[in-house]
Amino acid sequence: MSATAEKFRSISPAEFFYRNKEIAGFANPARALYQAVRELVENALDATDAHGILPNIEVSIERDSVKQYVYRISVKDNGIGIPEKYIPEAFGKVLFSSKYVLRQTRGLFGLGAKMVILYGQMTVGEPAEIISAAINSRRIYSYRIMIDVRENKPIIVSKGVWPNNTGWHGTMVKVAIEGDWSRAKQKILDYIKRTAIVTPYANIVFKTPDGEIYTYLRVTETIPPPPRETKPHPHGVDLELIKTMISETKAQRLIDFISEEFQGVGNVIAERFLTKYGFDPSKDPKTLSKEELELLVKALKEFNEFRKPRADHLSPIGAELIKIGLNSILKPEFVDAVTRKPVVYEGHSIIVEVGIAYGGSIQPSEEVVLLRYANKIPLLYDEKSDVAWKVVSENIDWSYYGIVFPAPLAILVHICGTKIPYKGVGKESIAEVPVIEKEIEEGVRQVARSLKLYLARKQKEEEMMRKAVTIIKYVPEVARNLAVLSKANPVRIDEKELEMKIFELVKHKYGEYLNNISSPYDIVIGIE
Repeated sequence: MSATAEKFRSISPAEFFYRNKEIAGFANPARALYQAVRELVENALDATDAHGILPNIEVSIERDSVKQYVYRISVKDNGIGIPEKYIPEAFGKVLFSSKYVLRQTRGLFGLGAKMVILYGQMTVGEPAEIISAAINSRRIYSYRIMIDVRENKPIIVSKGVWPNNTGWHGTMVKVAIEGDWSRAKQKILDYIKRTAIVTPYANIVFKTPDGEIYTYLRVTETIPPPPRETKPHPHGVDLELIKTMISETKAQRLIDFISEEFQGVGNVIAERFLTKYGFDPSKDPKTLSKEELELLVKALKEFNEFRKPRADHLSPIGAELIKIGLNSILKPEFVDAVTRKPVVYEGHSIIVEVGIAYGGSIQPSEEVVLLRYANKIPLLYDEKSDVAWKVVSENIDWSYYGIVFPAPLAILVHICGTKIPYKGVGKESIAEVPVIEKEIEEGVRQVARSLKLYLARKQKEEEMMRKAVTIIKYVPEVARNLAVLSKANPVRIDEKELEMKIFELVKHKYGEYLNNISSPYDIVIGIE
């Protein structure tokens, strides 16, 4: 019996994700519907706030009138739009993206809308429609696109163009996919709500298949500074990156390559580095041997005189915007937030932000309500495997901060950087990296201390109010007795009016707690 020869061939990126849609988050109809909304909204926000534009985002999901389990998703933004020549590949070529630079973005793998379109093509078989106009474009372009899976290239089904008489700029994506709204509904609603928390500067309108409309209006026009592209840090390079950088550099001397292609390295430090490790500063980097390249990478990683990676290219939300967002959406009685100083993870700057919200409209629960974000993206799945969950559920003793569960407590954790240690391609949980875990814990403890002080002050004010209420009860009787003893003309005392006047004095002194209390009788009821 003769052995059958193995057949070998390569597959395109599109075919790879066609065969392995689960690793991109499209494991089942419910998860796919959620993932599709998430990917398209991320693209819309990156096209707006990442370029300094206050976002107006419209999201719609409609049931197909004929095909069961088919949903038509539409996401429209007012972003920078896409130049006409790039529209087909931007939506029809997997791993073709503007995000393959060292810059903080919501998207990471260049999948985004392409994976949504590919999944829709697999399950429904209809082309996606893209309508876009770049800023100052005199025309609006429309493409109906499918993806050639074997060749990883767009198939243009039809194209349209018309005058841009209104000056609109932005992008609208319409795609039909197989989904399960009943199972995905809560996740999608949570995703939109949590997105609104960290983008209080955005208008977001969401129309559901049930005809419900959720509107999150802009409550501030302050927008985080857009992220900027940055150069690699010497501690974050590997052999392949060095080869790529050398192949693309215009520097003809090694000292110029080190000082020009890396962040935070000047001529003096570059020369000191090269001299210490025995490199010729005048040598052409393109002539380095394999052994010299390996030595260069090792030296770059261990040289400790390079400045720490800069973080000015990152775009954190900011403590004030976090507080505005938490107040606007959760309506708590107490809120605080902190943006931690940058730390370094594998040669990349990371910034951790933490917010806390307590009381008010937050419903008491047996566990902390954890709002997780990475580069402003809400993370809703795999919560228990995330490092932030470990911190709030295991590392923190909440009783020390005056919290007894069930409690109305929410914690927001945001991690931003150009290299986020996700646990999987689905980008739903953060790995337990010690430096990040420490930053989250320090941030949580910092805002928890603020809450502890607030609760202690509130408890003290409650004690003072109890005393004040007791005094108010006896003031009319004391006044009458004093009038008798002093033989003053008896004047009828309006007890209610007197109690209210005294209450106003108490309210003036303890105004923070009494803001929502209109009479001393409310205090008695509240205390009892």
